[in-house]
Amino acid sequence: MTLQASPLKASRREVFAGLAVAAWALPTIVRAQGAPAPISWAPKALTLDQARTLSAACEAIVPETDTPGAIAAGVPQKIDGWIADWLDPPAGERLKAGIDQLSERARVRGAAGFAALTQDQKVALLSEVEGEQRAADRQRPPVPHYWNTLKGLTTTAYFTSQAGATKAARYDPVPGAYKGCVPLKDIGRVWATT
Repeated sequence: MTLQASPLKASRREVFAGLAVAAWALPTIVRAQGAPAPISWAPKALTLDQARTLSAACEAIVPETDTPGAIAAGVPQKIDGWIADWLDPPAGERLKAGIDQLSERARVRGAAGFAALTQDQKVALLSEVEGEQRAADRQRPPVPHYWNTLKGLTTTAYFTSQAGATKAARYDPVPGAYKGCVPLKDIGRVWATT
């Protein structure tokens, strides 16, 4: 007669093995849910939290589809550089305060920050902010708001990036290729304007 492990002992082993795996994976799970998302660039004008929020906001404005998104196109880094080197200081401070406001509003909703929200939650929050921008524009005199700056810089940075100009938009090199001494029969009739 051979002794077999009782089902209770076998399930204890499975439970302990599962606990060991869970203990090993728990820090990764916690980092994924509550810790800030990493960024792959060093901000010049923004704090790390602001850079994470800016990256998430840019990606929510121009998400990755069959074309690269804002992060893949380097949009957040470009905007950070513009804030540091080019943007009017009051507009830069208003934009940074708006980025902080996005994080705070996400925290009020129970998230660790704006970057921790789901894509749908990010879009919903940005839609609220856009509604506030419209209300601020209707006031006389209009009250400056950060949304138009954020959205404008995001789209400008995206469509002036290589990915935006060549993959999201149709690229037409102007003036085009030069072909000298082409026979008239290959061209056809000449163009005339009135």
